[in-house]
Amino acid sequence: MENEKNKVTVRVQKIKKNYIKQKLIFFLILAAALIFAAVFSDKLCPYDPYAQDLSSAMQAPSVLHPCGTDTYGRDMLSRVISGARASIFSTFILVAVISVFGTAVGVFCGYYGGILDSLMMRVSDICLAFPGLVFAMAIAAVLGGGIQNAVIALAAISWPKYSRIARGQTLALKNAPYIHAAILAGDTSGQIIWRHVLPNMLGPVLVTAMLDIGTMMMELAGLSFLGLGAQIPMAEWGSMMSTGRSMLQTYPWVVLSPGIAIFISVVIFNLLGDTVRDYLDPKNNRSARR
Repeated sequence: MENEKNKVTVRVQKIKKNYIKQKLIFFLILAAALIFAAVFSDKLCPYDPYAQDLSSAMQAPSVLHPCGTDTYGRDMLSRVISGARASIFSTFILVAVISVFGTAVGVFCGYYGGILDSLMMRVSDICLAFPGLVFAMAIAAVLGGGIQNAVIALAAISWPKYSRIARGQTLALKNAPYIHAAILAGDTSGQIIWRHVLPNMLGPVLVTAMLDIGTMMMELAGLSFLGLGAQIPMAEWGSMMSTGRSMLQTYPWVVLSPGIAIFISVVIFNLLGDTVRDYLDPKNNRSARR
């Protein structure tokens, strides 16, 4: 009887694992479609996103302009597609910078300790003590407008999350038996970190980075909405919403088009991050191997 229950449990876990794998493939396809649209935005735009035609200004959505036009007669669908490049690629660069830098700081501090560890952790405490977006607004205001400065501002306050995760993982791993065996085998600190520490913490860092894509995209759009990110006339979703916010009641498509694009992108990347977390969950992996 006990064996039968175990077999049923293993079968259920395998079905669950296959379902998670199918979800992962589905959301990877959706994310790849967004990235494809961002890369080939110039080819996919039905009109020039920066070409002005005042005779066509503020037209409602139609067959010719599925998302309508803005105050300068520019096609909103073309501007939304073109804005995907700035919004998505800026987010990817930001997440890559904070994940790599934060992980490097956390691993170094956790493995070597000492004064530098205490200093960097106090710096991270200061960053985490302030509301993230408010701190980023202050930094962006000092640096001046521009999408590059917005990325720098958010990077300056977002890396401590990764340093905390990496430091905690490193502290848990550096006293493991296989680390001591590697030391006895003559491996240097760099070899131990590269071969043993980093691969074993890759899962939590990867999941955090995937879940951060949606958050960072919202915060970048928020800075652009406040005038501290992408500047006019650059096609960027947050900046486009800021430009049309006064026309929300009279010409809602000017705001809703980029807003829906942000919503869809954030949902896709958040669901992808959740699915990656489930896929890398050790419980599911152990059950599927039984």
